[in-house]
Amino acid sequence: MTMKIAIETHDLSFWYGDFQALFDVNLSIKHGRITSLIGPSGCGKSTLLRSINRINERIGNARSTGQILIHGHDILAPEVELLQVRKEVGMVFQRPNPLPLSIRDNVLFGYRLHHGKRGLKSSERDRIVEKALSKVLLWDSVKDRLDHTATQLSLEEQQKLCIARLLPVQPEVLLMDEPCSALDPSATEAVEELVWDLRDQFTIVLVTHNMAQARRASDECIFMLLGKVIEHSETGEMFVNPSCQETADYIEGRYG
Repeated sequence: MTMKIAIETHDLSFWYGDFQALFDVNLSIKHGRITSLIGPSGCGKSTLLRSINRINERIGNARSTGQILIHGHDILAPEVELLQVRKEVGMVFQRPNPLPLSIRDNVLFGYRLHHGKRGLKSSERDRIVEKALSKVLLWDSVKDRLDHTATQLSLEEQQKLCIARLLPVQPEVLLMDEPCSALDPSATEAVEELVWDLRDQFTIVLVTHNMAQARRASDECIFMLLGKVIEHSETGEMFVNPSCQETADYIEGRYG
């Protein structure tokens, strides 16, 4: 069965001022799969990830050329509104970033931002909160303390909450920039299992420096070097039989 293409880039290049960080990137990323971006520091992984929801535009001297298509729609087109892009493409960062609000208000924050506060009945609000927290396996542990400040949660719980905060907005794509880098091994395992459980419902793109994590927690891998895509293949194939010498050198720890 042919899988649906969720994200495509066509000749995508990106500059920070005079520095070119991406060079003519052409990719097709499938829906319902976890795709890891791997490569040495400075290779363009995070720049590519942050281009997919246009967060790089916060940098005043940044610019790009080419196309980024989400389900066939070019999100770099001038008529596309940033708020709509952020609704369709959610982002999870390296360190959990819960808002200094209650657990309940964290979950509802994005929904209220996109839909407004008016017309949200208490029963509907409760349904949204329970559904999102249940999806990330937090409901049972926090249902009796929804009014507690979210920053009181453990780092693992905070990262799960940050994922839960995205779900009421119903994004099509989840971007994760090293989401386990601040977590201990047991919390990392828990978040990886959660991400794996979400894969059928979303297109998930994961940046990681951890080769073991890329191997166990993704369906496909994209290896980048010096702002270019060197190889894109099934994860098992890349780690067992990479087609490019640069990929083999990186996976085997010869550099990076």
